[in-house]
Amino acid sequence: MFRLAFLAILLALPAAAQDLARVAERQAFLDAVAGRDLSRLGITVQVQPDGRITGSAFGAPVTGSWEWQDGFFCREMSWGPREWARNCQAVYLGGDTVRFIADRGRGDTADLSLD
Repeated sequence: MFRLAFLAILLALPAAAQDLARVAERQAFLDAVAGRDLSRLGITVQVQPDGRITGSAFGAPVTGSWEWQDGFFCREMSWGPREWARNCQAVYLGGDTVRFIADRGRGDTADLSLD
């Protein structure tokens, strides 16, 4: 239970203030993230061009799938026994930061570094 709470807190913390631009096109998103790790304190994931999400968080595998729909990154994911249902997220890029905002830009924020 502690690990889930810790993960939720980490994903909700904003990155350092910087200029972020909305990404509305699938190709622009892929140009930024394909072949790169998205990471944050014990979490490392990759968003594959073929629609897979792979990686690990705190030693447990992260898997999932994604698609681009109506300008949003829509994904389903699991981490160990925990599953997250499909959620379409607004994406913002700035420097080496990718910001995902759940619920079509109206929900929780997760900032990840591009490595």
